[in-house]
Amino acid sequence: MTELPALARERPPSIGADLLQLDRAAAPARGLTTWLAAALRAGIRDGRLRAGTALPATRLLADDLGVSRGVVVEAYQRLREEGLVSARSGAGTAILPPSPRSAAAPARPPRPQFPADDPLSLPRRWGADAEIDLSPGVPDLSAFPRAAWLRAERAVLAGASPADLGYGDSRGNEPLRAALAGWLARTRGLRTGPEAIVVTAGVAQALALLAQTLRSRGHTRIAVENPGSRGTRDELAHWGLVPVPVTVDADGLDVTDLARSGARAVAVTPAHQFPTGVVLSPGRRRDLLDWAAGGGLIVEDDYDAEFRYDRAPVPALHSSAPGQIAYAGSVSKTLAPGMRMGWLVPPPELYDDVVRAKHASDLGAPALPQLVLARLITTGGLEQHIRQVRVRQRRRRDALLGALAAQLPQARVQGIPAGLHLLVTFPDAAGRLDDAALAAGLRRDGVLVHALSRHRDQARDQARDQARDQASPSPAPPGLVLGYAAHTPDQLREAARRIARAIGDVPC
Repeated sequence: MTELPALARERPPSIGADLLQLDRAAAPARGLTTWLAAALRAGIRDGRLRAGTALPATRLLADDLGVSRGVVVEAYQRLREEGLVSARSGAGTAILPPSPRSAAAPARPPRPQFPADDPLSLPRRWGADAEIDLSPGVPDLSAFPRAAWLRAERAVLAGASPADLGYGDSRGNEPLRAALAGWLARTRGLRTGPEAIVVTAGVAQALALLAQTLRSRGHTRIAVENPGSRGTRDELAHWGLVPVPVTVDADGLDVTDLARSGARAVAVTPAHQFPTGVVLSPGRRRDLLDWAAGGGLIVEDDYDAEFRYDRAPVPALHSSAPGQIAYAGSVSKTLAPGMRMGWLVPPPELYDDVVRAKHASDLGAPALPQLVLARLITTGGLEQHIRQVRVRQRRRRDALLGALAAQLPQARVQGIPAGLHLLVTFPDAAGRLDDAALAAGLRRDGVLVHALSRHRDQARDQARDQARDQASPSPAPPGLVLGYAAHTPDQLREAARRIARAIGDVPC
């Protein structure tokens, strides 16, 4: 028997792949996964890879390209996270049809136009007209636990009685309130029972119910963080409370400034301040509780406390003074904002008024989603989902951090130990860089971000600076609030490149 030449017994060199005519020789020395994912993504978007097309098995494509199988596995995984391909055991990986918003669509009537700073415009814009939407507060909707939700829904439907589908308790379904009481006790440190909880349509409705209740009791003003959530400010103002901006610094809300404001209620985000990401310091927590003990009301928005990466959990403020704190939370960040499901734990003094306002608003929350969420909590499905998503979010945060460090080394990045967004500021460009104009330019370049100035009360900032130093007031630094949860590491790196390009020669 003739012996094969030594060369023939070795693994053949890369001959490239028929798929998209991929050639390993054209790839960079480093970043093979990024190169392969980008090539496949381009093939999907320009139509060379059509819906239903099966991609080669990972081992076969790896052999063709002369790369490790892990490179192909990771590239396919990135495309799956972007919703471009599906992967099922035994069925391989296939191209998915384009989503309605990315597919070419026939001409349609123009959408209603809103002013650029109108909060009603934001939900219509999420991903609709931006290639990379870095709006803060948007979770990874592709990670919604569909299978777990479906299992819970089937179990609920199998066991639900006819009465479960009728007009329920305005406070919310009792099984959900009981599940939430246990969940909040073990994850946020609240000491409360189902009888103290009101199920709401997200934190927005919780704020609306509180605003109506406070107005009925003679309140006309409420203190808000500055910078702070523009959505919170607008929601409270819509229901008749005048927002009074109170300074936020490296320790969180300035309680001395709050006392000077004369407001008898304040809305705060103590565990992860929006948008700066700072945690209310222990000293400020004590000062704020002392202020509340004097007759003030604290509205605690615990909007994304479940997602933390580099720090120990921060307990909710509510556990320290439940009689002076209205605690609000939701599943908008943990599951999806479209669920429109949240909770409010008002002080006992306000509870009956809040329940009456809830009943007048909508008679109660939808029955089936409440029962499904209750089952997801009690079976551990929600906690398992959060743990899985937290790993992915940390990887995305790290990718954006690395890209910003490489592209904008002189920028300051903060708010990174927790949450779904970070804040990048340009202290050396204060007074020279208009972050609103920068955000507008980035939008034209396909990247949607929030300017930090959007969440500031500019008049209050100017008055504070002038009072501090009449001779040379120091303007607040410009910045951008960047949500990273909804995009892959590759997309986040590309966003950082575009941000650096948009800033151009402006020093930062």
